[in-house]
Amino acid sequence: MDDQYMRMALNLAKKGKGWTSPNPLVGAVIVKNGKVIGQGYHQKYGQAHAEVNAIESAKEDVAGATLYVTLEPCFHFGKTPPCSNLLVDKKIKRVVVGTLDPNPLVARKGIEKLRSNGVEVVTGVLEEECQKLNEIFMKFIVTKEPFVVMKNAMSLDGKTATVTDESQWISGETSRRQVHSLRHELSGIMVGVETVIKDNPRLTSRITNSRNPIRIVVDSQLRIPSTSKVLTQQDEAKTIVATTRRARKEKIDMLKQMGIEVIVTKEKHGRVHLRELMNILGARGIDSILLEGGATLNFSALEEGIVDKIQFYIAPKIIGGKEAKTAVEGAGIHSLKNVFQIERMTAVMVGEDLFVEGYIAK
Repeated sequence: MDDQYMRMALNLAKKGKGWTSPNPLVGAVIVKNGKVIGQGYHQKYGQAHAEVNAIESAKEDVAGATLYVTLEPCFHFGKTPPCSNLLVDKKIKRVVVGTLDPNPLVARKGIEKLRSNGVEVVTGVLEEECQKLNEIFMKFIVTKEPFVVMKNAMSLDGKTATVTDESQWISGETSRRQVHSLRHELSGIMVGVETVIKDNPRLTSRITNSRNPIRIVVDSQLRIPSTSKVLTQQDEAKTIVATTRRARKEKIDMLKQMGIEVIVTKEKHGRVHLRELMNILGARGIDSILLEGGATLNFSALEEGIVDKIQFYIAPKIIGGKEAKTAVEGAGIHSLKNVFQIERMTAVMVGEDLFVEGYIAK
């Protein structure tokens, strides 16, 4: 039954996607005498934690009950008081934890607090699923760098556009809806300036009741047109432009006057130093980034080791063409022994497209 109730807690936790950042997604279920008497999840950053919401929803006294929670109860004072103290005060008898919290302020301290007060604690129930649910938090809380997801849509023969540069739309409607959901879930969305020049995208989430990510444009020489939607439509989402010292001061000043934040990094191979950029963005609380290319930026991101996860939507179409663009270009890899290896790869159908997901081997 522990698995069953933990799965229920996982499903509750997912309801917070897009709203809790940089906090983790957490769900909690309270069971007493074989029945669920309370449940809750962390709904929004700064608001009550899952354990608090579950207790407040309880239909009867929670004393003597078992609480199932996807992540170790917090031990420290943050925006809210420690949940471990609350569970002791409410006389919860048993706590089943999905995975431990890597946050140094919490790690095992919440569990130790419970056990030292006579609460039975079980850990590691559906641990792999609980960790994957919070893979963004698991990285960011330790490294302070964003979790980066590289997304690409391509034809069966690996083309992201035709020889005339037509790319809308290669993937199907179902895939595009899933991507807009991902834009809602992640803190930032990053593209190269070529994508802005060619497509003039809004880079927003166009689903109901969604949150827009912070838009990040990588532009080493500040070639971005002043009429770009990402610059002129600041009421939709904030935009950050990352550049180098090669950018003209007049252009930097103009962007700042438009309300655009400009970040100037060191150069690497004549381009924005992406690793330094990740450190800067992480310091601003951006815990996750959807990397939507283009092809040159994708290679640079892989080369600098900032990509954690890949998501490829492969459409049942063949485009062909020696000059047609592919998902990753740049300088390329010279030897197969140096390729970017993908691990834990899965593939499922999303509408008419094949959706391939995997992680960059570190």
